[in-house]
Amino acid sequence: MESKDITSKVEEQGQSKLIVANNQLRKVKSDYFIQKFFGYMTERKYLEAIKYNKSIKKRINININHYKTYSETKTSIELDIIPMKGECGEFININKEDKKYFHIYFNDNKKKEIENTFLDTDDNVSKISIIIDYQIKSFSKLFFNCKYIESIEFKKLYRNNIIDMSWMFYECSSLKELNLNYFNTSNVTNMSCMFYECSSLKELNLNNFNTNNVTDMSYMFDGCSSLKKLNLNNFNTNNVTNMRSMFSECSSLKQLNLNIFNTNNVTNMSWMFKGCSSLKELNLINFNTNNVTDMCYMFRECSSLKELNLNNFNTHNVTDMSYMLCGCSSLKELNLNIFNTNNVTNMSCMFYGCSSLKELNLNIFNTNNVTNMSWMFYGCSSLKELNLINFNTNNVTNMSWMFCGCSLLKELNLNNFNTNNVNNMSYMFRECSSLKELNLNNFNTNNVTNMCYMFYGCLYELKLKIKSQFKNFKEEAFEN
Repeated sequence: MESKDITSKVEEQGQSKLIVANNQLRKVKSDYFIQKFFGYMTERKYLEAIKYNKSIKKRINININHYKTYSETKTSIELDIIPMKGECGEFININKEDKKYFHIYFNDNKKKEIENTFLDTDDNVSKISIIIDYQIKSFSKLFFNCKYIESIEFKKLYRNNIIDMSWMFYECSSLKELNLNYFNTSNVTNMSCMFYECSSLKELNLNNFNTNNVTDMSYMFDGCSSLKKLNLNNFNTNNVTNMRSMFSECSSLKQLNLNIFNTNNVTNMSWMFKGCSSLKELNLINFNTNNVTDMCYMFRECSSLKELNLNNFNTHNVTDMSYMLCGCSSLKELNLNIFNTNNVTNMSCMFYGCSSLKELNLNIFNTNNVTNMSWMFYGCSSLKELNLINFNTNNVTNMSWMFCGCSLLKELNLNNFNTNNVNNMSYMFRECSSLKELNLNNFNTNNVTNMCYMFYGCLYELKLKIKSQFKNFKEEAFEN
């Protein structure tokens, strides 16, 4: 029976049914089976059926115990689920190879161990027990996309052979309680996406986490939008190389102490704090960024940050700074005098929406390799002056929207700009409504294919002056 057939049947009849898996599971390997099991059971099949019956409360509590039997160590996962009756489809299929790793019971009835069979039509299931043998070393995707689970408690889990916990609670968006006090993470190397989109979690106790061997923490807390605090003082990040999107969209976090973080080996910090809109301060003074190559979107939409000290940042290996400070609308000052931008190729939207910045010194910036400067200063509406005399734009191809909305700038000297390779200048000075002096003496527009609304919203007198001095600007550039 194909998965899509089961789903459509449920939709047509609108009845509650216990349909957990399908024939496709016969061929899968052991690790893959445990990774996908709960995804099939609680979201794609079982609870997909439940949600068509509004009278049934959508709640599942999961208790996980760890115990020793004979010489083997096993983990027992018990799911207390909503009692129900109805037509029951095929529950599970475990091949002979998998059988030695998994044992499944219903309602504590160990005499009714399921293997290649069907549930009876009138079975009333209130508990499912799955026993996982010690040979399984990955809990990756264990509760993948289990959108209706509200509570998970690991009563005992001392197993030290688990090496992968990536995607473990991925999109458990209804999860409100998660007890990990007995977790043994001493050998885990991958925690990527572990709590991704756990948007209902208001607290998370990770005090017992041992992260000594973890190399990947990317997306770890991404989308945990209800978390108001997060204590990571015990985290050892010595071996971590990837922190991309680690705290992205943690929009309720008001403080975050990362003083203990060792980032010596990290190469990717892109999107790391994106959307942390409640953070008012962020101390990164101990961050070592020597090996980081990507910082795009790093602080995007950190709209409550009033100050940000990046004086210790070593950016000599960074190639992408696009959207780096985009939406940091509360920042009033920013010191980037130590920034090394020699290898940066993308600066698009870098200061987009930094509407409180009153001054910005970029004299140290080396832009020799930059190809994209579009939207770079868009919406920097408090900037009264901007010195770009050292900018090298030889390789830039896109300058669209570059200064759009810089409404307090009265003069802008771009005499040093080399625009030989630029093909897009659309909206470049749009709404620069205070500009009285604009030096474009060296502008070469031979390769520009789009310059529409280039001076839209600029002073009428300025437009006339530019028109009279420069014959290489198309009429579309002056349209309002």
